[in-house]
Amino acid sequence: MRSAAKAAASRDNGRLGGRPRALGAATNPPKGDDHRKGAVRNRSQVHDPKTKDWSKRDANTGRFMDHKSDDKPFKGVRKEK
Repeated sequence: MRSAAKAAASRDNGRLGGRPRALGAATNPPKGDDHRKGAVRNRSQVHDPKTKDWSKRDANTGRFMDHKSDDKPFKGVRKEK
């Protein structure tokens, strides 16, 4: 019979403490189902009411990274107030 630690490790499927081993970008598989696993980290978005566009900002540097051409917000990125 296996020990309790080995049984718990096999249930985790390679995870330590319930967290993934590497904290990478958010994934979105399978493509096209409009569902994201996890949030986009170190990013925020702000809406410009004058142009009605959304801009994505890097939370570490504060620099604007990207700008949406349509009026819909970025998916999975938190909104600034």
